[in-house]
Amino acid sequence: MAVSVPGMTAQAQKPDYVSDEEEDKIRDAQEPSERIEVYLALAQSRLDRIEEFRSKPMDPQYDNGAFIDHLLDQYISLTDDLKNWIQDQFDRGGDMRKGLRKFLEMGPKQLDDLRRIQESHDDYSAEYARSLRDAKDDVTDALDGATKALGEQVKTLGELKRDEKAEAQSQKDRIKEEKKRNKEEEKLKKKEQKQNPPPDSDNN
Repeated sequence: MAVSVPGMTAQAQKPDYVSDEEEDKIRDAQEPSERIEVYLALAQSRLDRIEEFRSKPMDPQYDNGAFIDHLLDQYISLTDDLKNWIQDQFDRGGDMRKGLRKFLEMGPKQLDDLRRIQESHDDYSAEYARSLRDAKDDVTDALDGATKALGEQVKTLGELKRDEKAEAQSQKDRIKEEKKRNKEEEKLKKKEQKQNPPPDSDNN
């Protein structure tokens, strides 16, 4: 089943919006939920850098708007990678329940961060307004997809666990029934032997 989240496509080659160290962290996180948490942390780091940058007096000689716009572009790219990973693991049946829950916890906070940036205008807001809108739309799409994916995984994996438990109980019941039947057959056999003793030398 497709999660049907906009922007979920095959992942591209080496990204230029992460450092070598960040790329290593992504590559090392092979477990489905762990990779989700890495993407979340890297995306959050971009928002933290924007907040820190905007909290200080801006140097008019520096291209402030372009710098914030660049960080927002990185945030969007990381969110796209997150969506791609969720779609890929969903298609493969990878268990992402822990990571998806983490995203549904952190994602709305990131969306609030983006809204605060949008509401607190500065002299350069117009330069990164479009990227800011795109970032909000992107994380909203990702949250929608994660919600659907988690719902399906909880339903599917939960049913699998219930089936396994039911099968185990059924196996126990079969073993118990077999033992009971064997015991009853043994008792019946002994009873028949008492009622119909085999011929012996008493006839002499």
